[in-house]
Amino acid sequence: MRSKILGPSLAVLFLVNVLNYYDRQALGALAEPLRHEFALSDTQLGALSTVFIVVYAVAGLPLGRLADRSIRKRMLAIGVACWAGLTSVGGAAASYAFLAVTRIGVGIGEAVCAPVAVSWIGDLVAVEERARAMAGFMMAVPIGVMLSSSVTGPAAQAHGWRIALALAGAPALLLAPVVAALPEPDRASGARSGPHHAGLRELAKTRSLWWIAASGAILNFALYSFSAFLPAFLQRYHGLSIAQAGVWTGVGSGAAGILGAVAAGVCGDRIIRRWKNGRLLLAAGASLTAAPLALTAIRVAAGNAGRALALLMPAYGLLQMYYGLVYAAINDIVAPELRGTAMAAYLLVTYLGGAAFGPLLTGMLSDRLARQAAGGFGVTEAARAIGLHQAMYVVPALAIALAAVLWAGARSMLERGPAEEPAVDGRGHIS
Repeated sequence: MRSKILGPSLAVLFLVNVLNYYDRQALGALAEPLRHEFALSDTQLGALSTVFIVVYAVAGLPLGRLADRSIRKRMLAIGVACWAGLTSVGGAAASYAFLAVTRIGVGIGEAVCAPVAVSWIGDLVAVEERARAMAGFMMAVPIGVMLSSSVTGPAAQAHGWRIALALAGAPALLLAPVVAALPEPDRASGARSGPHHAGLRELAKTRSLWWIAASGAILNFALYSFSAFLPAFLQRYHGLSIAQAGVWTGVGSGAAGILGAVAAGVCGDRIIRRWKNGRLLLAAGASLTAAPLALTAIRVAAGNAGRALALLMPAYGLLQMYYGLVYAAINDIVAPELRGTAMAAYLLVTYLGGAAFGPLLTGMLSDRLARQAAGGFGVTEAARAIGLHQAMYVVPALAIALAAVLWAGARSMLERGPAEEPAVDGRGHIS
């Protein structure tokens, strides 16, 4: 039965995740027209991401626990319809406040996706193939971002940001009934039900999961800031149009992210045969390698967008390796009956601790640096370009911090604790 449902289920879950990130990142491609339409600061632009992420993180914990106890396909179909519909409704926003309210609804709908999908994949895929399955699922991140930027940007230039946002939600609405028709896999053997607080106590004792959650906070701070402001950075500092910035960002991040996901899947399943903490070690190495590439890219002189992207996108691809490697590691160390809850708890920490404040604080830093560049006079577009350019240096700094936390998490996996006792066979497989 598993072999018959594996391919179609993974394909549909992948498409769901593509549209998840497509709709989530749509506002990044529209940052400049939104700023001019509603007379927004970079802080206000960043706050749109913060509103979404806080709701997404808080809603995820009860929804993750529900994913461990209920019919997952029904939950996911409802979530898809919710976020897609409200993404499209955002195109009718007459004010900044109305747009923010629609993002709250999008956050609740999207909070269903990761806990349900990770639990689902964990029940379908054997441990030796888990990194490839998770990397394939999370390959949707760069593809979704690529489509969001390369389609939404040109659509906004041709038809306005309202039409572009309304169109963004349409594909996911069509996918919701397909999700509802999927066969639900059996729960993994050993799954059991119990009180909510008992599951959370067990997870709290898993030391390596805390390190993984901290790493997610750092990564999401960096990547959400990157995605929220890269198109604006290319337009202000390097002089690209909204369509050019969207296409270059989308295609570049898509290609780099796909390569990173493939590398994570192949290398992650190989390294686990030798070291049970190998997936986290590999993620740490990729993050450390990304830092100098991002630093050099941001230092490129204004007007050289091609050169900057040639360095930024490999750094992005290396950081994208995180998802396939670390999500597989979560399934390695967490009992089957707690996977949805574990994923939701992880997302709560990572989003509230990092992603929620990444775009907001980066926007605030950009505004402050722009005022300094203006020297006490009115903040001009040139000063805004300087401020955002300088604020982007947070990305390489956080990549170094991410590598250090992942290394610490890898070491903690070697310390046997009451909640993490994965068995390892003679070949190093975790069972």
